[in-house]
Amino acid sequence: MDLEAQTSLVGAALIKDEVSRLPDSPGVYRMIGENDEVLYVGKAKSLKKRVIQYAQGRFHTNRIAHMVDATRAMVFVTTRTEADALLLEINLIKSLKPRFNVLLRDDKSFPEIMIRRDHDAPQLRKHRGAHTMKGDYFGPFASASAVNSTLNTLQKAFLLRSCSDSVYETRSRPCMLHQIKRCAAPCTGLIAKDDYQALVDQAEAFLRGKSRAVMASMAQQMEAAAEDLEFERAARLRDRIRALAAVSQESQINPETVEEADVVALHVEGGQACVQVFFFRAGQNWGNRAYFPRITGAAEEEGVSEEAQAMTAFLGQFYDDKPIRG
Repeated sequence: MDLEAQTSLVGAALIKDEVSRLPDSPGVYRMIGENDEVLYVGKAKSLKKRVIQYAQGRFHTNRIAHMVDATRAMVFVTTRTEADALLLEINLIKSLKPRFNVLLRDDKSFPEIMIRRDHDAPQLRKHRGAHTMKGDYFGPFASASAVNSTLNTLQKAFLLRSCSDSVYETRSRPCMLHQIKRCAAPCTGLIAKDDYQALVDQAEAFLRGKSRAVMASMAQQMEAAAEDLEFERAARLRDRIRALAAVSQESQINPETVEEADVVALHVEGGQACVQVFFFRAGQNWGNRAYFPRITGAAEEEGVSEEAQAMTAFLGQFYDDKPIRG
């Protein structure tokens, strides 16, 4: 593309001139404004059929009419398949952040719960970002408050440490968390390593959806302790079971057949969009988050609705930086 040759044409006239040279093949197009600003990135099954719609003047919103009027140049990349065009479009939107595209405008990563495995006494903690540490990751959760609430319950139920390694190494006697029955105090040897590891295994099993098995095992231990007249131990197990029962009841708003899934819903009305993402992990509903992506109202591709275009763009950006789990 010769940018200098296009200076006499702008807006719809420029786009119409470009269409005459476009192939009927998949690809990605960029609309460029003044000072080389990238206004919009789009993909198409047919570049010619898609781009010509901008030159015809039939727009859903004044916003798109303004985008066309502001166009001073266009850049095109043909691809082998429409899938290749979609991937390229996602990468360009992420790197260029065009102001007329669907944009999530939410750079915060989702919080997770992590059982750290790089220490003799595994740590239960909240985590954000890349999975760089050795351990088990559970999530995502919809919000930090949901993670904090769950961690609070898990501390009551499994008594795993939440302190940093530096604090752990300097303890000479149990801390307050042990006093309020939220930590087994492995730092001072009040629990054997094997027994602590058993608590870790129980916590992992619970977070993987085996809540009924974990609570049934605890119930058997509680009955055995009562029969042996170990009433204090039985009471501790009872309290742990109650804590797990409470968090299980809070998470029963679940489809019966869904164990691991993200459920995404979109509504578009009056040029505004709302996307709700619900997270189901280990058979439990771990909350939801609402997004209000900016949409363009751009001319529709043949046979593809505005809602479908918005959903495709949202999903591409939403999952671009998230690991795929088997």
